Amino acid sequence: MASDEFAIGKDGLTKDGYRALEKRARTSMYLRNLIVLAISLAAYAVFTSYYGEIGLDAIFFWPVTASMILLVIYLLVAPAIYYARYRYRIGEDRIDVRRGVIFISHEIVPVERIHQLEVSRGPIDNLFGLADVTITTAGGLASIQYLEKSVAEDIADSLNAYVNKIVKERS
Repeated sequence: MASDEFAIGKDGLTKDGYRALEKRARTSMYLRNLIVLAISLAAYAVFTSYYGEIGLDAIFFWPVTASMILLVIYLLVAPAIYYARYRYRIGEDRIDVRRGVIFISHEIVPVERIHQLEVSRGPIDNLFGLADVTITTAGGLASIQYLEKSVAEDIADSLNAYVNKIVKERS
């Protein structure tokens, strides 16, 4: 992340016009990861307390322990990286979403291919006033995650109006 590819200007946009997420999104990501971490640590504690009693050799202990250490590091570091790399842009003809931790994906969804839009909020999203917009196309699903609830609703409404306009023009 040494490059200025992910730098955000005073207008809240990157130099190539992508929008970044709000800081609440990063907090939401950390909370989700902490829940996963707590469950994983509980499972690891059960494993370490019973692995000798069920007859597993030490050969199983070290790979599981190493995997657990890597998982802990990933769960603690990933939200900051994901937050810094997450970008989206909604243009006249397409929606671009860039995201990733280890591998960065770039989704491009043509607006004219949209079949359905859905705004969803889970309990953690609700806690932080966030929502996701899921876009269904003939080719599959795409999503814009961790948006402020009102922004997600506005995006869904404007995309729906634009798609309806395209449909009316073609018929």
